[in-house]
Amino acid sequence: MTLATELGYRLVEEFKADPYRITKYLEELYERVERIEPRVRAFITLRPLDEVVKEVEERIKRGDTEGPLFGLAVAVKDNICTRGIRTTCASRMLENFVPPYDATVIERLRRAGAVIIGKTNMDEFAMGSTTETSAFYPTRNPWNLDRVPGGSSGGSAAALAAGMATLALGSDTGGSIRNPAAFTATYGLKPTYGLVSRFGLVAYASSLDQIGPMARCVEDLAMLLSAISGHDPRDSTSLDAPPRDYLRLLREEWSREPRLRIGIARNLVEGSEEGVRRCVERALDALCSYHDCEDVEIPYPRHAVAAYYIVAMAEASSNLARYDGVRYGIEVGVEGRSWVEVFKEARTRGFGYEVRKRIALGAYVLSAGYRDAYYVKALRFRRLLKERLYGLFRRLDAIATPTMPILPPRLGELVSDPIRMYLSDVCTVIANLVGIPAISVPAGFSDGLPVGLQLMAPALEEVRLLYLAKFLQESLGFRNLVAEVV
Repeated sequence: MTLATELGYRLVEEFKADPYRITKYLEELYERVERIEPRVRAFITLRPLDEVVKEVEERIKRGDTEGPLFGLAVAVKDNICTRGIRTTCASRMLENFVPPYDATVIERLRRAGAVIIGKTNMDEFAMGSTTETSAFYPTRNPWNLDRVPGGSSGGSAAALAAGMATLALGSDTGGSIRNPAAFTATYGLKPTYGLVSRFGLVAYASSLDQIGPMARCVEDLAMLLSAISGHDPRDSTSLDAPPRDYLRLLREEWSREPRLRIGIARNLVEGSEEGVRRCVERALDALCSYHDCEDVEIPYPRHAVAAYYIVAMAEASSNLARYDGVRYGIEVGVEGRSWVEVFKEARTRGFGYEVRKRIALGAYVLSAGYRDAYYVKALRFRRLLKERLYGLFRRLDAIATPTMPILPPRLGELVSDPIRMYLSDVCTVIANLVGIPAISVPAGFSDGLPVGLQLMAPALEEVRLLYLAKFLQESLGFRNLVAEVV
């Protein structure tokens, strides 16, 4: 195990004892990037090594070495604003956008001593499940370069799985952290809605979007969540929750060894592909060897997919209306032209097909005569789903499902079959609609392809999920898995 692929929580202690070890760590990391990145394509923008080393050395000279993430290399999804580093959302619309400010999570990472090494590839404006709708190039799965790494945070997951970053940030609107975590044998957490500030996150669907941590072990996930969570007055949806040390709380919970009540969503397990089902069943056997389990049924899973896409597309249509070629986005000639001509050219040149499609569908479900039939009905279903799920949580501590019901598809396989792509979100959209936390944990491999297990819990019960994830990590042995990219 090299410094570049060591676990973050171990590296922090080593760096505090000898800060100049960070230079060796970064050099090893960038050597991996130089060797592997041309085949994986996880990054859109990568900061130069000398710039990153200089930043760290200046921090050391100031004596600023006490941050909980001191020296750790973090890859950031390219829809999170970073001052002085371009933020494209993997779209031609924002191809040259360099934000003048940091998102709140980036400010908190910098204060914690983390090193932002680059911005990762994603589905354009986070609309997709494979990281193939990027305007620049698709990202490939480090475990099998013919397969997708999931999406939309596929670049962040691929960077972790290939050992090109120690920690990563993603965003999750309907599974965009957990999906790629499952497809790359990494850990990904969608926090409770409002626990992590969305200030500086380029919006897709504001009532569903959530920034969250990604890592190669549960301890690193907890450490990163501690750094980025907490109330932010600049985000009107931010919860008034005090900062918490999730790594310490995880260790306390682990020492207590509580037995929890877990519901197995049997209808979602049985609806998965055979290879997924076998891995998930083995992981559930490990979980249920200690914890108390019972079979449950998640209500209306396919209705949840339909409601999710109606809400997400409606909000996307509203949020992306600003990109008109005049106020925001790609520049087009305006002299002597009507607003309609400018608007049409800007959005045709700036947006890819998947984004244009979702905007059009969102405008349709919000239009006069259809709003009540689609959008309002979806919101009513959302409320019903929340009531039914919390009915289950009255007797259960967590609910387990597959993260993804399918194995990582080949490149091109899902984008050519959009209905199958949308239905593959059946297990993940539930947590976003309800606003609860959910985590994806590596559950095994089927024919060399990773499979993930998802756990959901009531709002603000992240520690409970981290504890169960650590239980599985120790039981199954899937910790710090790094793909040998060939």
